[in-house]
Amino acid sequence: MKKVLVIGAGFSGAVIAHQLAQAGIASHVVDARSHLAGNCHTERDEQTGVMVHKYGPHIFHTDNERVWEFINRFGTFMPYVNRVKSTVGGAVYSLPINLHTINQFFGKTLAPAQARELLASLGDSSIVDPANFEEQALRFVGRDLYEAFFKGYTQKQWGLAPSTLPASILKRLPVRFNYDDNYFNHKYQGMSRDGYTSLVEGMLSHPLITVSLDTRLGRDAAAGYDHVFYSGPIDGWFDYSEGRLGYRTLDFEPIRAEGDYQGCAVMNYGEEGVPFTRIAEHKYFSPWETHEKTIAFKEYSRACGPDDIPYYPIRLVEEQAQLRRYIELARQEQKVSFVGRLGTYRYLDMDVTIAEALAASDAFLEHVRQGTPAPAFFVEPI
Repeated sequence: MKKVLVIGAGFSGAVIAHQLAQAGIASHVVDARSHLAGNCHTERDEQTGVMVHKYGPHIFHTDNERVWEFINRFGTFMPYVNRVKSTVGGAVYSLPINLHTINQFFGKTLAPAQARELLASLGDSSIVDPANFEEQALRFVGRDLYEAFFKGYTQKQWGLAPSTLPASILKRLPVRFNYDDNYFNHKYQGMSRDGYTSLVEGMLSHPLITVSLDTRLGRDAAAGYDHVFYSGPIDGWFDYSEGRLGYRTLDFEPIRAEGDYQGCAVMNYGEEGVPFTRIAEHKYFSPWETHEKTIAFKEYSRACGPDDIPYYPIRLVEEQAQLRRYIELARQEQKVSFVGRLGTYRYLDMDVTIAEALAASDAFLEHVRQGTPAPAFFVEPI
């Protein structure tokens, strides 16, 4: 094999290029942006010295042993527990909803069993098979908690009424009947001491890998390579021939201050009357550092336009139908594999992105050994 083109220098592209290089296969990694690491890009704020997650907070969490071992080859991970707060009705609560949240919200001192009984009595038992997000929440937590912590936040995040969103978004009972306010349940949780961009730099630091930033390549460039891994938007690869898939994008409004601004990393704002969804204060993502000044960002969610950065797919019925058409087009391509969040039109956490890229690399190398063509998808998008 002569050379592989990898379009996208985020985690998907970097992991694949690294694994191929380790196997002796050269690759050319390109990205349209001026920096590495995609939406996980981190950089020091010049005024405060704080390590900023440019495209919003990213906390690493996983149960995957292989992923944890792999990512730790490229940097030091510091212990970090994500503890999210929410301002609702003039009070501050902890998320996910836990025993402290329940007792504070209802002005009680319930034990776990009593809290379970309370929520069971508040839940709408008439909803046997929830058909949408709103029904799912009402069934499990009742109207008061739903309207305080889910309704407004969800509507702002998705730009749609919760009654129009699939129940699957709220996959499980979002309540803990103890005082554990750790946002995640995974075995491994942490934050890269030197940011995520340094991890990607480490992956791409290999003599068989060349990197070109500020470089936009597409379908026309594929002919010059033995294989292409594409982690850009799948609809973009086909010049949006079936229409644009629906995404949400984010806008960030910076806040600078002396000392601390809000006293925590993430503060959600669930009320519909507050236009932003949350404020993230980035110095709290690096608690091992000390900074005299601080920087925080108000986060606004809106529909993604043609010139915006896509963050997460909407995946409603019409997007699913479009995606199927793009999948069929992709399967007709020669020597092209679609990977990652944009290439498969799926919301992926960092650890899942890395796990899938490792698996894609393994499968691709096996196809090379056998002399057989690699598939368009290593993970089915639907």
